[in-house]
Amino acid sequence: MIDKNKKMEILEGARRWFREVIAKNHIRNTLKLTNPKEFNIHPFLASYLANFLSGNSNPTNIAKALVYPRVLGTSITTSFGQNIQSFTSVLLDAFGSTTSGIDIEFIDQVDGYKKYCQLKSGPNTINKDDVETIAEHFKGVINLARTNNKRIPRDDMIVGVVYGTKNDLSSHYRRITYQYDYPVYAGEDFWLRLTGDSNFYHDLIEAIGSVALESDFSSDLEYVIKELSETEEIKKLSNIM
Repeated sequence: MIDKNKKMEILEGARRWFREVIAKNHIRNTLKLTNPKEFNIHPFLASYLANFLSGNSNPTNIAKALVYPRVLGTSITTSFGQNIQSFTSVLLDAFGSTTSGIDIEFIDQVDGYKKYCQLKSGPNTINKDDVETIAEHFKGVINLARTNNKRIPRDDMIVGVVYGTKNDLSSHYRRITYQYDYPVYAGEDFWLRLTGDSNFYHDLIEAIGSVALESDFSSDLEYVIKELSETEEIKKLSNIM
């Protein structure tokens, strides 16, 4: 189990990582949204969604209907998923793997065995095809180890899901376990195995959440919406109604 000083170092690193990687990317991507070309605008739905959101389809409300889903959902969720491996590799003693198809390798703090892990950000972040890809990668690692006279049990080939719970896991994740017999550990269970600290997952959520106090971007967001609403493309959509 990690000691107190190491834990505080990791949590402070988590704040720094979220602030410098996720938040900065989020802000940079948001500032691009003054340009209508950043959106795949659905001409049949834009005005409807603006009216649904705010009661009318003037240019400002159309801009809001376009910007809000991007900045509050798609943009930051994608950024988090793309950068989560760098977070775990840099902050934890979970070393990036040189094995094809494996993200990190670490000693499981629950059972003491070395784990070969593919990282996934959340409980709904894989699709049907990903299941077979993961299974094939794991099978390849086991077979390669066998040719080198090394045995890797199937239980040591795992999928680690950074947040969520076992009950949250989609049917695709469940297939990895029930069809292919590879464990999937999510959220608190995953972080316990990685750190040996049963409170680490919740402390990590709190640490990253504390960055929110520094993240008042409301005035800049108003500027983005205003600039977008004044473009000819958005004005034309407003005039349709």
